[in-house]
Amino acid sequence: MLNAIRYYWITAKGYRFRPWASPYIQWRLETFFGAEASGLDAPQFFRLMWRERARTRRFLEWVALRRRAQTKHN
Repeated sequence: MLNAIRYYWITAKGYRFRPWASPYIQWRLETFFGAEASGLDAPQFFRLMWRERARTRRFLEWVALRRRAQTKHN
């Protein structure tokens, strides 16, 4: 859970109350989920996040692993 909050806080800067409008998050979702994730509005965004919560959790675990590896080498 902390990984998700940390990732969200960093990536949603400037769009924290409307993450579906963030250009970075839109790009990331389109890259990760494909064309179905382009041009999402709020309900579609939350439906996608709920439906793909297992994949999103695995991605966030990978992000945390990479973050730990990066801080270990600095």
